Amino acid sequence: MTPTDNIILNKKQIDHKIRRIAYQIYENNVSEKEVIIAGIYENGFLFAQKIKKEIEKISSIKITMCKVIIDKKIPTNPIKTSLKPEEYKNMSLVLVDDVLHSGTTLIYGIKHFLGVPLKQFNTVVLVDRNHKKYPVKVDFKGISLSTSINENIAVVFEKENYFARLE
Repeated sequence: MTPTDNIILNKKQIDHKIRRIAYQIYENNVSEKEVIIAGIYENGFLFAQKIKKEIEKISSIKITMCKVIIDKKIPTNPIKTSLKPEEYKNMSLVLVDDVLHSGTTLIYGIKHFLGVPLKQFNTVVLVDRNHKKYPVKVDFKGISLSTSINENIAVVFEKENYFARLE
């Protein structure tokens, strides 16, 4: 078995998913002048940057990036963001991650942003594994994939290539 045997999304497929998600975000925010895209560091932020570039190609909405740092081992630790709460207060915000495993990271990210009044709040993931520990809903997703609890999905963002694989 070669490493490419377990590829579930290649670069071309991910690019297609990014384009579709960008249109969904745009359609959901068509009347907004600015949207905050908050990417969960590290891969969620890289994925969010790709979505930002695509939205900028199709609309005139100003996209402001926010890096969200969550301790994935201890998600109850304080969450750090590159924007202050007053910078996204009463704004439309989209929280982005690469893979929804158990929902822990996303639910704590959601909890953090719910401490500030928002105009609209949406969530995005590239891969939803369907093994949720928490009742978290994803508004826009690239692919839904039922895996066994022992399997893992890894999204790899390299400079010129990226892919998602089953491990």
